[in-house]
Amino acid sequence: MPAATRRSPLERALALVERAGNALPHPATLFLIAALGVVLLSALVASLGVSVTHPGTGRPVTPVSLLTIEGLHRMITSLVGNFTSFAPLGTVLVAMLGIGVAEGSGLIGAALKLLVLSAPRRLLTFTVVFAGVMSNTGGEVGYVLLLPMAATIFLAMGRHPIAGLAAAFAGVSGGYSANLLLGTIDPLLAGLTQEAAHLVDPAYTVNPAANYYFMAVSTFLVAAVGTWVTERIVAPRLGGYTGAEEAPSIEALTAAERRGLRFATIAATILTAIVLAGLLPEGGFLRDRATGDVLHSPFLTGIVAFIFLGGALVGLAYGLGARTLRSDADVMKAMGTSMETMGHYLVLVFFAAQFVAWFNWTNLGLIVAVEGAQLLKASGLGALPLMVAFVLLSATINLAMGSASAKWAIMAPVFVPMFMLLGYTPELTQAAYRVGDSVTNVVSPMMSYFALIIAFVQRYQPSAGLGTLVATMLPYTVAFLLSWLGLLLVWMLLGWPVGPGAGLYLGQ
Repeated sequence: MPAATRRSPLERALALVERAGNALPHPATLFLIAALGVVLLSALVASLGVSVTHPGTGRPVTPVSLLTIEGLHRMITSLVGNFTSFAPLGTVLVAMLGIGVAEGSGLIGAALKLLVLSAPRRLLTFTVVFAGVMSNTGGEVGYVLLLPMAATIFLAMGRHPIAGLAAAFAGVSGGYSANLLLGTIDPLLAGLTQEAAHLVDPAYTVNPAANYYFMAVSTFLVAAVGTWVTERIVAPRLGGYTGAEEAPSIEALTAAERRGLRFATIAATILTAIVLAGLLPEGGFLRDRATGDVLHSPFLTGIVAFIFLGGALVGLAYGLGARTLRSDADVMKAMGTSMETMGHYLVLVFFAAQFVAWFNWTNLGLIVAVEGAQLLKASGLGALPLMVAFVLLSATINLAMGSASAKWAIMAPVFVPMFMLLGYTPELTQAAYRVGDSVTNVVSPMMSYFALIIAFVQRYQPSAGLGTLVATMLPYTVAFLLSWLGLLLVWMLLGWPVGPGAGLYLGQ
């Protein structure tokens, strides 16, 4: 075989993963088959009399068979509710309405053109991954806004759009726990950690910034590693783009586009000023009315509303300035066009929602998590090997349970007291959990937005399936796991605190 066509072992392995994955049925059909499989598996496990004790509540957890009259009734009566209440569905559709105005007015195209013309090419990938990590402060904004935008930016620069999408997905989902800012997940996990620590020390407190030092450094690690994987593995494997999607024009901005961008900047500045006026003062109108808190404020819990308003208002301002929107009918048409592109996603979500709901009803994921935790606890490993095994267990369980808080509610009562008895702080245990919980997000079908990502990929490669996405993202999982786990072990060996007032060892 000529050297030019010779492929590395890694490329051959990823190609095998992709072929095997794509040999599976359509992703929607796959979710349907998986849902039916859950029904049969739940009946089998229930018939075996399996039972575990929930480490947090002390109550027995038994599998729930769906292959019963009651299970049949629940599946029938909840079919619509499972679909309409599926968490990402409303988020995506509402956000896309606002983004549709921004796209239909020409704002996104003009902004991308400006970015392509002004951004240093060598920093583009790092910027995309870094922006993905930082977007986690805003909840789901990275999935619905940054991922499609990154693909478009790469396409505009003559690169494969799936490489841009993969880089953004790696930052948003693979780097989920890293950030330079505190997000809603920080106080949520800290509260669960504190409750678990009370099993050993009833007076122990864990603050929301308990992992800030470690996670701030992790932000740059994830961005750097994600950039390396994109440039050295993913982009070369994808090669040049030959699909039907046309690259956005990168000609110089016209006078109308520049005027539209000025109008959009003014609108964005006014909207930002209003938001800051509601957040910065101690009694700001966008803070939580009872506590004055920002992390649990209407702004962060309702961030999707601000994505919608921001996209719609700034897009409208651009349209007025560039004269691309001349009536309310043009605005509504732009929203309608954005919905037309979501058909495949809606089909995927319908079946994915049933699978996730049925799997949760059966308690199978909960049983696997509890059994895995107990097995690791009884392994007899030393402190450092046990911490490594704990990270690997967290990463594995993440493939079956998508919610970070749900997993930690199960695992914290087991591992926080266990590591406390070994002399390690609850804050360190929480940091280790967050590493494992993040790295397998990008290859986990249980991750809520997985169906959306497949739909994004199929826009540029219609034949793509589950295997395409997993093969593309698997190098990120391996690289993030090795580098992030390495950082954690070095951090432990150096004895650095993981956050303000949060050392590694009890009694420090």
